[in-house]
Amino acid sequence: MSKVEDFLSKEEEQEIISAIRIAEKNTSGEIRVHIEASSKKAHYDRALEVFDLLEMNKTKDANAVLIYVAVNDKKFVIYGDKGINNVVPKDFWDTTKDVMQNHFKSGNFKQGIVDGILKAGEELQDHFPYQADDVNELSNEISKG
Repeated sequence: MSKVEDFLSKEEEQEIISAIRIAEKNTSGEIRVHIEASSKKAHYDRALEVFDLLEMNKTKDANAVLIYVAVNDKKFVIYGDKGINNVVPKDFWDTTKDVMQNHFKSGNFKQGIVDGILKAGEELQDHFPYQADDVNELSNEISKG
């Protein structure tokens, strides 16, 4: 088994999916998690590529967020679409990044991702509150590369 498959248990994956559902209840934003072993490209560039491959660039309000994790490289990226980045301060994702990084440093990867998702949901809620006509535009499943 690769490190990607060992990175999270099935139970942990379900907890992450539940966190996505909880976070998206309060915002029209969309959150996805992608996990892969490593990237030959710069991690930010790879996150952007995955964002496009997952068609996250096609949400109605351009308000999707990708949490990209390269397990073997020990790197992660939080990437927000242009609808978000056009209305938030430059350091908008720093608090989410810090929450995740603190858990990751102690080896608690599942909790880092869960807390990152919930924090991202809080951040999105201010700028993209839930609307009565919202639909879940993207899968909540964890994608793997």
